[in-house]
Amino acid sequence: MKKEIIISGFGGQGVLSMGKILAYSGLMEDKEVTWMPAYGPEQRGGTANVTVIISDERISSPILSNYDVAIVLNQPSLDKFESKVKPGGILIYDDYGILNPPTRTDIEIHTISAMEKAAEMKNAKVFNMIVLGGLLKVCPIVPDSALEKALYKTLPERHHDLIPLNMKAVEEGRHIIA
Repeated sequence: MKKEIIISGFGGQGVLSMGKILAYSGLMEDKEVTWMPAYGPEQRGGTANVTVIISDERISSPILSNYDVAIVLNQPSLDKFESKVKPGGILIYDDYGILNPPTRTDIEIHTISAMEKAAEMKNAKVFNMIVLGGLLKVCPIVPDSALEKALYKTLPERHHDLIPLNMKAVEEGRHIIA
């Protein structure tokens, strides 16, 4: 098994954190992983993306031009990465703020109303975990046990009390992905 994933959106949406948690989840399962972030100088509002590869075999290069899975969280990311999903691949997008939805017919396309669900949960910070839950429903590359271990590894200890909320957000994401 090898999955090549791009996650892209605005800075502040938790794009890099989502990639880091996914990569650590792969490590918890003794997989080979890469995590390669890319972002502009802005802290919030600029574009950010991260490439994550999770594989049973050695990974020859973290640099990719096409992906098995693309998660896009804004229109500029959709415009940039829709064409880079491999035929038969998966595109997941949050429909909030998307004016021109994807049009390809040779890939699986899923919408997830994560922004809306995060507002309903009264916590914008769980947005990325909702999206991650949607990903793990349509592409179960790591189990919840590895995800929870990854949260303990990636979150500062002072935030470990938020892990149950994050796991609930993952479960919510599984329920709302279409």
